[in-house]
Amino acid sequence: MRLQDYLATNKMNSKTILKGNDCTYLFKQAYENRYTWGNDFSGYKGKCIMEYNKNIYEGQFVVDKDLKVIVRGINEEEIKKQIESQLWEVTIHRVRRSFESVHGSNTFTAGDINELGQEILIGGKNEGDKYRVKDNIINMVYRHIHGSLIRIYTTDIIDTGKGYLSKSYNSQYLDPSTKETKSPISYFNDQFSPINIDGTWILSKRIIGSKAIDNNPSDNKIFTFKDILVI
Repeated sequence: MRLQDYLATNKMNSKTILKGNDCTYLFKQAYENRYTWGNDFSGYKGKCIMEYNKNIYEGQFVVDKDLKVIVRGINEEEIKKQIESQLWEVTIHRVRRSFESVHGSNTFTAGDINELGQEILIGGKNEGDKYRVKDNIINMVYRHIHGSLIRIYTTDIIDTGKGYLSKSYNSQYLDPSTKETKSPISYFNDQFSPINIDGTWILSKRIIGSKAIDNNPSDNKIFTFKDILVI
């Protein structure tokens, strides 16, 4: 589902928040609208395939109930790490953590409004971060992580009926001091599907592409996860 289509059919009856006012509730609504796994998540396993530089690598993977990721059957250590990294990145965003436990030490102040929605400026523990929210969707993330600064724009989402998943989005790393770009823009296109009757959605395919910039050539990687079994 395109993000604009979702927004057109899921309008929120929220009042405009004046610049400089508190907007904690607006962000909390969007945060809790993200799709997450329940506490009864038991894990899953299957076959993993990575296509890169005209090569195809196949192996097996496990995501256990504690979200530990294991990839077997691939001898190339760098390829193995890349597959593990993609699975870990997806699973860590499926963890259900309360708003208070994650953002209880932050403040949320309204910034400007544009076509992407309401800008939310973070103060407190994560001061300097910011987001944009429109109709209950976080569609821009500007966040300091482990000494780096990353900016993410979401363009397409999947409405699972139990929260939304980002389907198409792009990301770029910036210098946290100068705010100048440090990497090419990476473009992600994800496919998710439910694996059992309770509707647990997992990543089935991810395509990552990037455009050439400076001395960095264009790139394209395809990750596929199939033959899924619940643990």
